[in-house]
Amino acid sequence: MKVLGRHILAELYGCDAELLNDCRLLEELMVEAAVEAGAEVREVAFHKFSPQGVSGVVVISESHLTIHTWPELGYAAVDVFTCGQKVNPWEACNYLTEKFGAQHISATEVKRGVFGDQGRAVNH
Repeated sequence: MKVLGRHILAELYGCDAELLNDCRLLEELMVEAAVEAGAEVREVAFHKFSPQGVSGVVVISESHLTIHTWPELGYAAVDVFTCGQKVNPWEACNYLTEKFGAQHISATEVKRGVFGDQGRAVNH
């Protein structure tokens, strides 16, 4: 069975609230997480909301990393989607968990582009 990509959906709780509201630092950490996992960064876009919260995306050759934060709750929703065998999305996810000071993480890995021997999707 061939898998095109791995997509980590991570819920990070108990994170540093100040960090989760710092657009520039979050951008820096998300880019570092991509590089740490061995990805090639292509483009970056982050937005700071008022009165708080940040959303951002790091586009990588292998797919993307995204984040949306709720500083007032110490919560961050993080997605790390990588294609191919070169980049391990868990390395990026673990890096962010550590840097955000998360007290708890709930994460799920979804296989993307699952193909059988005939090149057809096997999960409908």
